[in-house]
Amino acid sequence: VQLQASGGGLVQPGGSLRLTCAASGRTLSTYGLGWFRQAPGKEREFVAAVSRTGLTTSYAEFVKGRFTISRDNTKHQVYLQLNRLGYGDTAEYFCGAGQRFQGVGIEAHEYDYWGQGTEVTVSS
Repeated sequence: VQLQASGGGLVQPGGSLRLTCAASGRTLSTYGLGWFRQAPGKEREFVAAVSRTGLTTSYAEFVKGRFTISRDNTKHQVYLQLNRLGYGDTAEYFCGAGQRFQGVGIEAHEYDYWGQGTEVTVSS
């Protein structure tokens, strides 16, 4: 499956963005999906994940209710709504798809496919 992430950009502190990850090649409904991010000089870290049906989600502690992950299996897309962005959210955001776990996957090594990343920069 090929994943294409989009929606990143430059935003002021407190602002919002909506990231979209579109899949082609295979239906997404059989994959658990997740968003991870990687800041310069840091390791890739888990942000949010959603189960195949969309009924179960999981978030990193630092999200603190600011982000929302959702998916639309009819459109083969997964979304990440980013609200109340802060400087610490500046990073490249990646979407991943995996089948080797039940429910949600919170570890990068659990994912089989990755998109190319979309850059989010929070700056005043």
